[in-house]
Amino acid sequence: MERGLWPRIRTVGFDGMLVSFGDRLSEPANRAALAFRAAVEKENWEGVEESSTSLLSCFLRFDPLARSHAEIEAQLRQLLGRTDWYAEALPKGRRLWRIPTVYGGDLAPQLDEAAAVAGITRDEAIRSLSQARVRVQTIGFAAGQPYLGELPERWDIPRQQALTPQVPEGALAVAIRQLVLFSVTTPTGWRHVGQTAIRLFRPESETPFVLRPGDEVMFPSVSREVYENMRTSGPDGGAEFEALK
Repeated sequence: MERGLWPRIRTVGFDGMLVSFGDRLSEPANRAALAFRAAVEKENWEGVEESSTSLLSCFLRFDPLARSHAEIEAQLRQLLGRTDWYAEALPKGRRLWRIPTVYGGDLAPQLDEAAAVAGITRDEAIRSLSQARVRVQTIGFAAGQPYLGELPERWDIPRQQALTPQVPEGALAVAIRQLVLFSVTTPTGWRHVGQTAIRLFRPESETPFVLRPGDEVMFPSVSREVYENMRTSGPDGGAEFEALK
């Protein structure tokens, strides 16, 4: 990413603006998107109806009858000029989650394959993944589903060329230095390396998405017996969190 070319402001349809901080995933670009979105929310601009983030961008939807693209763009440029968003502090209110995970076996049958592609042993793979502390970079693909990263460089492994027909809710999968924790049962091209008991999407709740962009997550290794007990312990599936300062 050439920093001189970023960030960029673009229009999205008749009621949207997109501020992008790069053309490929990196920690600074994701940090910038999260921090900038928090700043936009704090500004509470008239006519801006919602904001959200992707891996690299902040999206704003506004009322085109109340505000023009040019007016919103001018405010965005002014806000962008206030600080170096790539080095800005992450938003407050984040949490560190620990989500117990069974690695490998019949519950997560692609751990050995993923380890081989990464050039490490099975035990090394479990140790690396269970000790990694990753950020929720964005929520996407399915309701409440987080993309988490970045993992160490050894995990810069490609997706599979063919789809796995189905992984269950709570599956932990790996590719391209990221983890995905699936909120639904779905096909995937990512390798299924771990299984959790957490339910990420809770439509009956006032806060239906359990994880939020900016949260940090660890996936400590547990036994199959512990996992089976957690499955009946409630929707958190043994997961716990603490506030981050």
